[in-house]
Amino acid sequence: MERLLGTKGTSHYRGKILPERQRGEVRNGWLKKRLDTILPEIMKREGIDMWVVVAREYNEDPVIMTLLPEPMMSARRRTILVFFQKPDGTVERVTISRYGLGDFYQTVWDPDKEDQWACLGRVVTERNPRTIGLNFARVFAFGDGITHSEHGYVMNAIGPEYAARVKSAERLCVGWLERRSPDEIQSYGGIVEIAHAIVAEAFSSEVVHPGITTTDDVVWWMRQKMTCMGVRAWFQPSISIQAPGQVFGMPNERRKDVRNLILPGDVLHCDVGIQYLGVCTDTQQNAYVLKLGEDDAPQGLKDALATGNRFQDIVTGEMVAGRTGNQILAASLAKAKAEGIKASLYTHPIGFHGHAAGPAFGMWDNQVSVPGTGEYELFDDTCFALELNIVRAVPEWSGMEVRIALEQDITFTGGKAHYLAGRQTEFHLIG
Repeated sequence: MERLLGTKGTSHYRGKILPERQRGEVRNGWLKKRLDTILPEIMKREGIDMWVVVAREYNEDPVIMTLLPEPMMSARRRTILVFFQKPDGTVERVTISRYGLGDFYQTVWDPDKEDQWACLGRVVTERNPRTIGLNFARVFAFGDGITHSEHGYVMNAIGPEYAARVKSAERLCVGWLERRSPDEIQSYGGIVEIAHAIVAEAFSSEVVHPGITTTDDVVWWMRQKMTCMGVRAWFQPSISIQAPGQVFGMPNERRKDVRNLILPGDVLHCDVGIQYLGVCTDTQQNAYVLKLGEDDAPQGLKDALATGNRFQDIVTGEMVAGRTGNQILAASLAKAKAEGIKASLYTHPIGFHGHAAGPAFGMWDNQVSVPGTGEYELFDDTCFALELNIVRAVPEWSGMEVRIALEQDITFTGGKAHYLAGRQTEFHLIG
């Protein structure tokens, strides 16, 4: 899978961007399979017989939009979804909402005959679940979507007997969000390729004119390109410069001593993520701006990039199902230190959200042990933004250290990490 990315411009990928109607058809196909296969497994694993998801229009639970079919863009008035695991292992799906949800959820409420909360109480009583999951949580925001008011209404509607059976659905929410179906994994690589194509064109002479182009110019070129292609940025892209005598600044940091005019000899770093077909990408790559007479980056820079690739290998090698994010962090940093690599690791899950549900492998400001999210374990069929950096001295820069920050999207499936669309092993060359 290792290869230099970005040998073609974004025009090569325009034909892969589906019209809105076809996007909805693809996403609904994925949702139907997820509800039929993934949800029953996660509910059983987490010991929840009934899952009640409640949201009001424009104050949506983080999970509910991943449960609603296209073309819904929000909850309607108050949307209540109820999932009940039947004795045969399948999950019954009903909606207690004024508006129907097609074939995805059976409508069980007649507003002319029954109050919405009374209907919920009846649905619960008729099914008599042993455990009821509601979306309140201490660690993951993804599992903490029910509001204070809605929680009170639910508890009142189901009565004291069933209220005593309520438990947090935090791990169910995380499990549902992080798990990718085979169809999603198969398609994810193509989505990541689109993001890589944007980076490759941005880091080329088609966009960058040394001495004239600024980092802000490239940032807004990326944003405009995404809009024109029909994909969405889930965060503002960033471009930063490293060069001899250039004080390193964090992306988007406004400092008077940080230059943003791109010049020959610069190392450029980008951080960019798109959202398409309901899932996100997150990419960090590096480019070198050739000086007059050069046809490649200095060897010291290429050695630093190779060291970054080595640290990627270390981290993916330490990814073992059942290990927590903190365990993977500690093992990876220990191995890097033993090999003399100055490294930092801050890998995060990716999927429906950019910084998504699942275990964190460190934070950029915490390289010891991440409370909560770092204590969650790694499961199969999940995806991550493998985000990290190494620092290494560059002889051609009088021993000045360069930071090579890399971020590539991977899937952990079949007990092994796989790059979704390759990884950067050579600098993009500009000039």
